[in-house]
Amino acid sequence: MTTLPFADVARVVIYVRENCHLCDVALSLIAEVCEPLGIGWHTVDIDSDPRLVEAFTDHVPVTFVDGVQHDYWGVNPQRLHEALTS
Repeated sequence: MTTLPFADVARVVIYVRENCHLCDVALSLIAEVCEPLGIGWHTVDIDSDPRLVEAFTDHVPVTFVDGVQHDYWGVNPQRLHEALTS
């Protein structure tokens, strides 16, 4: 089983990399969904760890909710809201 960094401190973890326009859009959508709900989220730059680059390089942004992969290549705000409130 893979242990995700920050999964114990934030319900939503998003893996990103610099100069990724999809990541920028996803970060904005996550903030729009999480902040009104008072739900913590954390960003991890995959380029900080070679294992993360290997795992996620072609799929960023990758979003996890409660330690389970939720989305990649983008964020569906409605699906994220439902996952966080159900």
